[in-house]
Amino acid sequence: MTLIKSIAGLRGTVGGKVGETLTPIDVAKFAAGFGMWIKERHSDPKIVIGRDARPSGRVFRSILESTLRAQGIQVVDLDLSTTPTVEMAVVEEGAQGGIILTASHNPAGWNAMKLLNEKGEFISEQDGKKVLEWADSKDLLFVEPKKFGSYELKLDYIDWHIDQILALGLVDVEAIKAKKYKIIVDAVNSTGGIAVPKLLKKLGVEVSELNCVPNGNFAHNPEPLPENIMEICNEIKGGQFDLGFVVDPDVDRLVMVSEDGEPFGEEYTLVAIADYVTKIKSGNTVSNLSSTRALRVVTEKNGGKYEAAAVGEVNVVTKMKEVEAVIGGEGNGGVILPELHYGRDALVGIALFLTHLAKSGKSASFLRATYPSFYISKNKIELEASMDMDMVFEKLKDKYKKNPQITIDGLKIEFDNEWVHLRKSNTEPIIRIYAESDSASTADHLAQKLIMDIKELISS
Repeated sequence: MTLIKSIAGLRGTVGGKVGETLTPIDVAKFAAGFGMWIKERHSDPKIVIGRDARPSGRVFRSILESTLRAQGIQVVDLDLSTTPTVEMAVVEEGAQGGIILTASHNPAGWNAMKLLNEKGEFISEQDGKKVLEWADSKDLLFVEPKKFGSYELKLDYIDWHIDQILALGLVDVEAIKAKKYKIIVDAVNSTGGIAVPKLLKKLGVEVSELNCVPNGNFAHNPEPLPENIMEICNEIKGGQFDLGFVVDPDVDRLVMVSEDGEPFGEEYTLVAIADYVTKIKSGNTVSNLSSTRALRVVTEKNGGKYEAAAVGEVNVVTKMKEVEAVIGGEGNGGVILPELHYGRDALVGIALFLTHLAKSGKSASFLRATYPSFYISKNKIELEASMDMDMVFEKLKDKYKKNPQITIDGLKIEFDNEWVHLRKSNTEPIIRIYAESDSASTADHLAQKLIMDIKELISS
């Protein structure tokens, strides 16, 4: 059983002891801490809330509403929604913050609270520390009943979000409609089952729905990795579809499946979309340190400059603003288009990819073949309380001191044609070990080599 309190929010398995797992009391305390932080900054605050479809969301949503209103905060409730929709609604509502109840790629037994500032962006590390301090404080304050905050339920924001996407100059609705695509969608029985079919139908696509009932009964592991999406791959191999889309429970990650039933590759979601965007709007791109170098290749080919950021959406957004990137994101299928908003958004990713595909005149598999093929081996080690990972990282730095290293987020070691990135997860008690090469076997070998190094250092 797990409870993780961090600057990124509150995340854990649902059910168990207070302070050890994610319980209603933990949700209330954390919501109140966020409310106090908001009230420090704004005299008449409003907060937008929304949730994915996992089973605990309905109960926790009521706790959020009650806690915030009892602090005198206005609440706008989108109920079943997507993370990017809530992000955009914060700005549209003129709200001072937002909370999304979603554990993203974690299984249905988990839940989490993602916290947004008045820009509809994830709060900074500094602000996250203040929220944590307030959540653990004995000075949480509530108002008398006549000063309770108002409540408003708004269920049309997904449609509004879609309309904003369709209005983008980068999205060619008529080009997509002309192709008469047949597309199948796997939304893992969460809120993507509401949003993605709506978007595709407005794009003139013939849609088949797989796991699109937003009941929170995830039909498979919700992280959209190749081993978890075999059902949609097998459906597409029947030859009836031009493409498949898979999203995670809160619709900020997007992966595609080509017409032959083969995964397009989550790392190549951003690569393909960035290739299209930077051809239309010359400019810079950003991804995190654990993402494929293929983005650098296509960016430089199109005349732009690539920059790397620490892992985490807030870090990528900060770097994108710094270098005025026209597109960015993360190699987990996260696409950020500043022209729309500074947040990972699977819906805008779908519209941009379909525009790219339609204008190219190619099949998805042919388009994928036009990009350089790099392979990332993604691995993890479960953390135990006794492990001194800071010491391990220092010893690894020394062992590989002749190799170029980046230490802004864990440790990234560069080799001749490969790299390996080791870092503590912000959302799970694990160490992630990613390695990339132009050969899958070489990437796996490099990752395993570093895993053995870590195990030897831990046991020594």
